[in-house]
Amino acid sequence: MTRMKVRIAISRDRDETFVYLPRTLIKKLKLPEGLPIRLKAGAYEQYVRVMSAPRLTDMRLSEGLLDRAGLEAGSQLCIRYKDRTLALGPLIGVLLRGVPSKNPERPFGNITSFCQELIQAGEQYGAQVFFFTPSGAADTASLRGWTFSGRWKQRRFPLPDVVYNRLTSRIIEGSEAIQTFMREAKSQGVHIFNERYLNKAEVFEALGKERGLSPYLPESYLYRNSAMMKAMFNRHPVLFLKPIMSSLGKGIIRIRKHAGGTFTCHFASPSGPPREAAYPSFAKLISGLSGKLKSNKYLLQEGLDLITVKGSPVDFRALVQRNGEGQWSITSIVARIAGSQNFVSNLARGGRLSPVPEALAQSNLNGMLQKKVRAELSKGALEIAKGIETQIDAHFAELGIDLAADTRGRVLLLEINSKPSKEDNTPLAPSDEPKIRPSVRRVVQYARFLGQF
Repeated sequence: MTRMKVRIAISRDRDETFVYLPRTLIKKLKLPEGLPIRLKAGAYEQYVRVMSAPRLTDMRLSEGLLDRAGLEAGSQLCIRYKDRTLALGPLIGVLLRGVPSKNPERPFGNITSFCQELIQAGEQYGAQVFFFTPSGAADTASLRGWTFSGRWKQRRFPLPDVVYNRLTSRIIEGSEAIQTFMREAKSQGVHIFNERYLNKAEVFEALGKERGLSPYLPESYLYRNSAMMKAMFNRHPVLFLKPIMSSLGKGIIRIRKHAGGTFTCHFASPSGPPREAAYPSFAKLISGLSGKLKSNKYLLQEGLDLITVKGSPVDFRALVQRNGEGQWSITSIVARIAGSQNFVSNLARGGRLSPVPEALAQSNLNGMLQKKVRAELSKGALEIAKGIETQIDAHFAELGIDLAADTRGRVLLLEINSKPSKEDNTPLAPSDEPKIRPSVRRVVQYARFLGQF
């Protein structure tokens, strides 16, 4: 597709039914000069007449028209003409949990830099990005949001072409207000991606239906009763209980069965080493865990003999995103080495990032298996993303896929995060890399694909 972009400027003509374009662009787009056509930006539409003007190099619209269309003077947007509709965009709305900071220079707190990267990527690829919260989405006809043009400012926007859901609260995401917004937006043709959280049990049940993915799936079930756990211990000396609705390693319990029929539990803690508890029998173990098992739903999963670096377990985070052609592709894969005395590798739990080749070279895996694992990490991550697309009825465009490698060189799925942290999955890049991360570029490129720009 040949993409055309145009810079937006304010017209001196206050008549909102006229827009002005360079004559060369009018010819390229085959626009009917002087005749009424639809101008479209996101969900906003208005009939206008296109006119040319001498020595014009940008697109000029009246200030009132710019305001209602949610466009910013000075921005450079993609432009297309089809079926008597002149479209500008894409307009990308990023749905955030809230605005935690009163600092006008950092309105989104510690994710302000990420938001600025999205703005910059939008400028580079001819898209306009704005940010809105659940309170700003109460009226789908006019969203209240923020954008950046020299400074952060608040204004109104029409429904965008694309909504990138970055809500990080399951409660807010599942609220009636947000679900109503999602339904109304989709009914008007808005593309919403990463529209919901995944839970761990749902993921493994869905992927279990994909025959080709069985080599990547450790034995995993939604915990239902103690008999299930007892049967699992007949096959595996170590089991994990993972809350199906949590992330960042919160609430994970590792249970080890010893030769004498005793059990040791390690409970992941918010900070510091995990808490340990010993139980003399299976009955005592179940009694000791009863409070947690009644109050939370858990995924029961076989424990894996993970590769280690200096005794610390290692796993891998693959960031898999849809690209500008709509296809799944690997954006980055990094190794995560667990912190001292910890069995989870999340950065929030003291883990650290390492390039995959470096981590494998330092691990207890032999050279031949290291090469096999490197290839299988990419292959597995892509196949798993495609499996999610096939088996789960929701639109996802980026997935944080946590994988493990065991001492036999098998690559296995640990879990999938549909709202991957913008710190936890950051690729380890040289200091001279561009400021806009590849993961941020991919979001805008895919949004442009969805908007058909």
